[in-house]
Amino acid sequence: MEILHPDDWKAPIGYANGIKVPANGHLLYIAGQVGWSAQQEFESEDLVPQFEQALKNVLAVVAAGGGKPEHIVRMTAFCCDKPQYLSVRRELGPIWHRLMGKHYPAMSMIFVSDLLDHPGLIELEATAMVPAA
Repeated sequence: MEILHPDDWKAPIGYANGIKVPANGHLLYIAGQVGWSAQQEFESEDLVPQFEQALKNVLAVVAAGGGKPEHIVRMTAFCCDKPQYLSVRRELGPIWHRLMGKHYPAMSMIFVSDLLDHPGLIELEATAMVPAA
């Protein structure tokens, strides 16, 4: 996998602009994961714990496909509360580093009016490329 970054661009913080992935292996498409438990129950109505659980859920699906965090090549976040997201942004970095290390896939953040699963505040979907064994 190769991180794509045009030479004259400022370095991104917390994401990659693009990732080139070799064709040998298999792609995993991870559906949107919200911050609920394996029993589909929300244990918190706060954004930070929901973000952590949603990321853990993405990683659980990636692991079920034989992948690791560093195999995630793209992630999209859908969040219902931009002011709250901006106010807790610094708290999300340590969670990211604990679960993902220093790996940053190509990412997008989209603010939406609501999510299907109430009281969900954030949903993460991803694509992973797991190399051939």
